[in-house]
Amino acid sequence: MSRIGRKSIEIPSDVKVAVEESMVVVDGPKGKLSQNIPSEVKVVIDDNMIIIQRVADDKKGRSFHGLVRTLIDNMVTGVSSGFTKGLEISGVGYRAELVDDKILRLFVGYSKPVEYAIPEGISIKIDKQVNMVVSGFDKEFVGRVAAQIRSIKKPEPYKGKGIRYAGEKIRRKIGKSAGK
Repeated sequence: MSRIGRKSIEIPSDVKVAVEESMVVVDGPKGKLSQNIPSEVKVVIDDNMIIIQRVADDKKGRSFHGLVRTLIDNMVTGVSSGFTKGLEISGVGYRAELVDDKILRLFVGYSKPVEYAIPEGISIKIDKQVNMVVSGFDKEFVGRVAAQIRSIKKPEPYKGKGIRYAGEKIRRKIGKSAGK
């Protein structure tokens, strides 16, 4: 049996969880999320706890057991406290700024600044023009937005210039003159 799937999920007092047929809806102070549930598992709510049970004990049932539990746990955590992803900009003259909290303007070595429209449900904070924090209540969406911003100027392996995740280690290469 899945070790993760066996763990029950505690529902905070300010979060409401509803199960309708094959859909779980989680509503909290930060937002509302919903997720389709495969027919191989079933979701039971009992005394402020969410329990995931297998319907079928085949390979599909085992694989969905832990996945569904993790997805629902991320939904409960997201609507109650939210998720954040940090980004760092490195390079001479590289910086970021916010325009009306709707557009992220990046100066990352191109001839013109790159503008990124911030999607609904995501907030970005900039510290010292080189540190960004992407936050929201949907974990998958926060990660996707952070990946899109990083893809504007990925860190290059020779000098390490570009946008990288906070704490990410860039494998550096030796230049051609040092290889002799």
